[in-house]
Amino acid sequence: MAVLAERSAHRVADLGCGTGRLAIAMAEAGHEVTGVDPAPAALAAARRKPGGGRVRWLQGSADRLTVRSLDAAFMTGHVAESFVGDEEWDAVLRGLRRALVPEGRLVFDSRDPARRPWELWDPDGSRRTVVLDDGDAVEAWSEVEEFGRNTVHVTERYRFSDERELANSATLRFRTEPELRDSLREAGFRVDRIYGGWGREPVGLSGDGEFIVIAIATPRLMS
Repeated sequence: MAVLAERSAHRVADLGCGTGRLAIAMAEAGHEVTGVDPAPAALAAARRKPGGGRVRWLQGSADRLTVRSLDAAFMTGHVAESFVGDEEWDAVLRGLRRALVPEGRLVFDSRDPARRPWELWDPDGSRRTVVLDDGDAVEAWSEVEEFGRNTVHVTERYRFSDERELANSATLRFRTEPELRDSLREAGFRVDRIYGGWGREPVGLSGDGEFIVIAIATPRLMS
């Protein structure tokens, strides 16, 4: 949110908005917000939330955004890791660049593969209890299969109090800092800052093991 104040950004998009927590918060702070997500169920939940009517919701990806309609764009919650293939990732960045005005900001997070965070996602190390809104306690844990360079397949498993089990799987790609910089440059961005953690620490000096990326749209509009 501090980036919005730096830029005096009014028109903002949240790509991979999920159920809209960040998008609604930005709208309630006075910004004109578009939330974009491929999952219709997530968008339906977002619309039902208090404040959901303040946000324009779109199903899809960055290609749904209007050219030069944004002052800033966000991808939070490690959404950037879900774009596994280089062509898919490059298309997302180009779509965001087209949607941003020159000097507009792109902000996203991605975990540093040098820390190999997925090694902590074994069933024992990741096992936890989640309490739902209705008070039901759900046991949750992760299972990971590493099948490529900095690429993993993650399955989140949930066991309810009535012994029902559900599973949700995703493939994630953890790009290195040079890979992120190169892809941003090719898409028409220049990197302003990359932090290593939520306290704005330098890369490699934070226990968070993050890349917090702030990039600026160059005047060159990508086709």
